[in-house]
This record gives sequence, structure tokens and C-alpha cells, in this order.
Amino acid sequence: MLSWEEFEKVEMRVGTVIEVNDFPEARKPAYQLTIDFGAEIGSLKSSAQITKRYTKEELVNRQIVAVVNFPRKQIGKFMSECLLLGAVGDDNDIVLLSPDFKVENGLRIA
Repeated sequence: MLSWEEFEKVEMRVGTVIEVNDFPEARKPAYQLTIDFGAEIGSLKSSAQITKRYTKEELVNRQIVAVVNFPRKQIGKFMSECLLLGAVGDDNDIVLLSPDFKVENGLRIA
């Protein structure tokens, strides 16, 4: 079990996807994303295996929820700086978490 204090350390924030690129070097189909988390955090990059459900065009300007305070992770030649959150279904079919309404980038999830 996680303690409440441990959970509070996980910093989940809302961001807007501003750029999406193919990631042909990835072992499983994935995109490389750049996400704007507002002035305080800035833009962070992430790799996400979300090609089954989302096209690049559908992702640009979409708001998502991500963890922004994990250590950076090297994925091939790409450095992932945050972790997108989503519901994971059968065969890694991921549905991204996002706010129902447009909100300010960088808002914390609580």
C-alpha cells in the first residue's frame, strides 16, 4: 500500500500535445510527443505506444494527463521526460486520460 504522503509526491499535470513524430526505432509502434505544460514546467518530451487508437493529427492540440516528476528515461536515442497516463486494455490498447474541458496547461491533478 502507498501512503498518502507517497501518493502526493506523484506530480500529475495537464498538458497540450504540440508535436507528434513517428518513432521508427522503437521496438513496439510508438510516437514521440512534445507536450506543453505551461510556463512553470515548459515543454517535455515523451514516447508513447498509442498508435493503435490515435493518429498524429488527432493528438496535436489534444490535452492529456502525464506524470512530470519521474526520472528521465532513455528509450533508444530518445530521452523521455514525462509519462502519459492512460487506461490499458487488451493487447496494449491505450486510451489516454484527458480533462473533459479545456483547462490551463500545467494544472495539477489531485
